[in-house]
Amino acid sequence: MEILNQESFKEKIFNFEQNKEWKFKGPRPAIVDFYADWCGPCRALSPVLEELSADYAGVVDIYKVNTETTPELAALFGVRGIPALLFIPMDGEPAMAAGFAPKENLQKAIQEIFGIAPA
Repeated sequence: MEILNQESFKEKIFNFEQNKEWKFKGPRPAIVDFYADWCGPCRALSPVLEELSADYAGVVDIYKVNTETTPELAALFGVRGIPALLFIPMDGEPAMAAGFAPKENLQKAIQEIFGIAPA
């Protein structure tokens, strides 16, 4: 899992400085985890996302955004609580989910939002 800063976010996800309308730049569906190092539920979610990253390698990209070092990205998506997961399908608008979720719930979300069967 790659941690994105503002520049890499604009390259890989969405260049909000060039486009006012949502335009996903990635080659495959993605999940962006908005987190902070001090957040307990975020630390609990991290190994689950590591597993999903391995399970869905080459099918779904999973990134992390530290809300402490890049608060402007959290503000861009209206993140008020963490962890917050941004599910980005290839077409259509992204969907936000807040709070910790077990692996099974995240697999179900990947199936429902991206149309990708559990790995």
